Amino acid sequence: MIDWIAHFETGLGYRDFLSKYGTLLHSERWHSNLDSIELTESQKTLLGSFRRQMKVICLAGTWCGDCANQCPIFQRIVESAPNGSIDLRFLDRDAISPEFGSALKINGGQRVPALIFISEDGQEVARYGEKTLAKYRDEAARLEGISCSIGLGSGVPDKLRESVIAEWVDQFERAQLILRLSARLRSKYGD
Repeated sequence: MIDWIAHFETGLGYRDFLSKYGTLLHSERWHSNLDSIELTESQKTLLGSFRRQMKVICLAGTWCGDCANQCPIFQRIVESAPNGSIDLRFLDRDAISPEFGSALKINGGQRVPALIFISEDGQEVARYGEKTLAKYRDEAARLEGISCSIGLGSGVPDKLRESVIAEWVDQFERAQLILRLSARLRSKYGD
């Protein structure tokens, strides 16, 4: 069994993660994308309604274009939720233990970004990654051989970006609802 809390505690916040693992170019890409991420008012209202605390591990690489495009979305989501309801920590894919990395493989590979949602007491709630359905559909429609995003915000059409943001907000909501409706936690909090 994985000790999620132990791994979570080794993670870093958004800016500290970029400072430790990113080059200047990586940091510029991530920050540029962060500056361009806007949540809708309804998404902000939804995130503002979160009641349960959740911890979120993001397995990422600063060099990864998909991470440069998507991890800033996670940061915006955290910023829109009530203070402390979402505690997001980043772990570098290449710096984790082989055993932990093996447990987080997607389709046989260490794909990033990948999120693991954890309850306040260390129970795994959900996993999601490495791309949203909208992103997979977009890539399948443009299939022309092997390609990889380099994480430049201008390369993501607005409509696709809106869809990707919406899908990630949905995943955070899904994890929050699992926690909110948990009989164990409802008993603990009397709600």
